[in-house]
Amino acid sequence: MATFILVHGALHGGWCWEKVVGRLIAANHRVLAPDLPGTGERWVPAGDVTLSMTGTFIADLAVRQDDKAILVGHSLGGITICDAAERAPEAIKGLIFVAAVLLPNGSAAADLFQGAPLPDGLKLSADGLTLTDDPIHARHRYYSGCHEDDVEIALARLAPQPARPMSEKLSLSQDRFGSLPRAYVECLRDNALPIEMQRLQQECLPCDPVFAMDTGHSPFLQAPDLLTSHLIAAAEAFGDR
Repeated sequence: MATFILVHGALHGGWCWEKVVGRLIAANHRVLAPDLPGTGERWVPAGDVTLSMTGTFIADLAVRQDDKAILVGHSLGGITICDAAERAPEAIKGLIFVAAVLLPNGSAAADLFQGAPLPDGLKLSADGLTLTDDPIHARHRYYSGCHEDDVEIALARLAPQPARPMSEKLSLSQDRFGSLPRAYVECLRDNALPIEMQRLQQECLPCDPVFAMDTGHSPFLQAPDLLTSHLIAAAEAFGDR
């Protein structure tokens, strides 16, 4: 039995993991899939939401568990689990990145754009505090390959993303974050974080094991059975550390 903390990405909430949560529980694992601060039930003014706030929130959840937790981060949730790992490595068994942002010390998620304009559909609010995506582009970017019923439900639940955590640099050390094993779940048909970018990140921060899924950016909707099996396999690979 393992304890999983599933961390959602930008614009999403804990709701996106619903299909995986049920499958992990059915396999006798413990699961938490919270909304991050600033989203869903954990509303905080967008300007107050920081990377350290989200990382501390997840680290505190891990510390409160009866055994070491496995942190699973999707997309932008990758930086959150990295920050959490730096704060409480003693409470964490390992990290699993699902088509996720995986960056070294001193980097920020915004660096992925390298000064280029935002992709079509993504828009920063006039005050610069939130990021949104229009439904037409979001459908292609996040939900390619998903069943239409799931797409419609997901599009209706997307919410503005606090922008500040994306521009804040990670502060990671080899002794803390670097001491934890990492696994990666690649999404080969990803239109949000292309596979080339996923693999470029892994060149800098290698992961083992690595699983490849022939899906778009949202395997928790498109292929929840296979994703669940990969999460369990990664947990087993981490062993009894």
